[in-house]
Amino acid sequence: MLEITPSNIRQWSRFGSRAVYGQALLDVAKDFPNVVALSADLGNSSGLDRFKATFPERFVNVGIAEQNLIGVAAGIAKEGFNAFASSFAPFITMRASEQIRMNLGYMELNVKAVGIGSGLVMGFLGNSHFGLEDVAVTRAIPNLTIVSPADCTEIVKVVRAAAEFEGPMYIRLTGGPNNPPAYQGDYDLTIGQSIQMRDGKDVAIAATGSMVAASISAATLLQSDGISTAVYNFHTLKPIDQDCLLHMGGHYKSIFAVEEHSVVGGLFSAITETLASNPQRPPIHPVGLPDSFGKTADYGVLLERYGLTPEGIRARILSEFASDKIA
Repeated sequence: MLEITPSNIRQWSRFGSRAVYGQALLDVAKDFPNVVALSADLGNSSGLDRFKATFPERFVNVGIAEQNLIGVAAGIAKEGFNAFASSFAPFITMRASEQIRMNLGYMELNVKAVGIGSGLVMGFLGNSHFGLEDVAVTRAIPNLTIVSPADCTEIVKVVRAAAEFEGPMYIRLTGGPNNPPAYQGDYDLTIGQSIQMRDGKDVAIAATGSMVAASISAATLLQSDGISTAVYNFHTLKPIDQDCLLHMGGHYKSIFAVEEHSVVGGLFSAITETLASNPQRPPIHPVGLPDSFGKTADYGVLLERYGLTPEGIRARILSEFASDKIA
């Protein structure tokens, strides 16, 4: 089992989400002989080189055919295997959405669909490779669990949890190499239960994926502005942790949903759906990507453009929280 140490955390952060996914799946496959890896001709991009070399009989490349990828994974799952099928996020969730709906949602087969390069990290390839709507698409499918790890350490824990999990799942991988880690040590992870990363009494940030680390840094900046900010990691987007959200709705003056995803259909939508019937809920603000197609640029440039850096999140909270207090 991969050991979570400060040294490994630093190394995984340098490697990035795709490489660490491959390491984590290889490690899990040694303990779970029913784990099979599938790829739509993206074995290298999914970090699966070593998996393929170590377990060639448990690796399947279906070619550039995401619909076939999910169909083959479903057939393998029906034979008792736990199939991990990976491709770029927009292709696996939208090109193969019907197969995910029927084989994973309706048939509840034991397939883990893994969307690599989600969010803006593939920005240099343009809108064809942006993963901005994948949560919205998959969240509408019944029986599908959706997980978005906060950093590379959480990828290691999520992949193992997924191997132990019986049923269909979409794993959304965001961020790139040298992304800042959200965690500095080991911790307990339970699918469906959010994790409080930082305490605070004024504002609550609900963050997911790559935005957890950015939100922790933003909360530190906000402390100098006199705003005490709590940060929660919603690594599981479906089923959303309703108990945590109800707690947040009764304890904070404002809630901010921070996500590297469209403001339509993602974490913000899940939060507002949960708290809509609570007449005492505080203002809930989206901090994500607009309902529009984006620009082509490097990852860092895009994060700054859309206010998804610690400084951008801080500025948005300063502006909205001041308005909330006046109201």
